[in-house]
Amino acid sequence: MSDTIAVFASARRNGNTGKFMDWIGSELGIEIIDLSENNISPYDYEHKNLYDDFIPLIKQLLDYEKIIFSTPIYWYAASAQMKIFIDRTSDFLDLDELKDIGRRLRNKTGYIVCTSISSQADRSFLNSFKNTFEYLGINYGGHVHANCENGYTPNEYTGEVSKFVKRVKRSDLSTSE
Repeated sequence: MSDTIAVFASARRNGNTGKFMDWIGSELGIEIIDLSENNISPYDYEHKNLYDDFIPLIKQLLDYEKIIFSTPIYWYAASAQMKIFIDRTSDFLDLDELKDIGRRLRNKTGYIVCTSISSQADRSFLNSFKNTFEYLGINYGGHVHANCENGYTPNEYTGEVSKFVKRVKRSDLSTSE
């Protein structure tokens, strides 16, 4: 079994980000969880949503040491589905009965796979993940980005994908960004 899993969040499963993540997932031989196939409610201060798919999904992710977060960059931020998923980690901070689950995220390694219509991944987008990872005790392992301004052209990213796949396969973080 692989020690890596991916969480994918986009409005289109077969869009640019989906194709990019499928390529990387195939290279790594990993499972890709599509958040759109899960019932995950937005964060709720009253925690009326505790019986949706979020906690079972997190428990599944905790079986892995490395988690890839894959989303297009929309308006300098993650997709709405990814934002809801990340916001729900607040459940682990609020509820005593869930704090042990949240603590198990510590020392996992998080990676980012993203697409946009820019030559580089937006810094504020990357920092939102890096800061979230740091807060949760997740190590940042790096990212790979595809510029899809002129459509998805995988041959332009062969080198970057190869480096990213090698980075994910390694267990150390000595070359993380």
